[in-house]
Amino acid sequence: MADTLHTDQATFAMLRFERLLDAPVDKVWQYLVDPELRARWFMAGPTDARVGGSIGLTMDHDRLSDRDVPTPERYRPYVGHSWSERITRCEPPHVLAFTWENGEAGEVTFELADAGNGTTRLLLTHTGLRGRSDAMNFGGGWHSHLAVLERRIRGDGVEDFWALHAQAEARMAEILPEGAGDR
Repeated sequence: MADTLHTDQATFAMLRFERLLDAPVDKVWQYLVDPELRARWFMAGPTDARVGGSIGLTMDHDRLSDRDVPTPERYRPYVGHSWSERITRCEPPHVLAFTWENGEAGEVTFELADAGNGTTRLLLTHTGLRGRSDAMNFGGGWHSHLAVLERRIRGDGVEDFWALHAQAEARMAEILPEGAGDR
């Protein structure tokens, strides 16, 4: 299922993505908290899955494609960058929330619900965005990372993460009008 995207068009302070994933909630939860599984669709890093704990993130997007795909020039300075965020909600296996940029770029919340027949409804909400540029950046990123998650959970390959990312950025540019909501 393609994702559903919702945003506040006036301020661009929030993005919400919804996906139906072909796996039970417990399996999807593992893709959120297990560093090795998370590395295959988003970013690896140690996880202390409790309120007040941390989630480590290391940008190694070369691991997201199944073949050797060069990182675009504008993202090369971030390759290998590691940091951690503070977990603000942790209700296994249904809710995981953490800060982004120590809260400067808001909070990310993953909500998982049983959708029947062994599927999971994933709702990702990123609040506290600082305007259109954040919505564009994070929207393209979340859209492409969720596409990879969906494929990994199904057991499918990911030929070229950066091609998915470019498509997601183009989609965000179509969805988010210029000139409004920037701070």
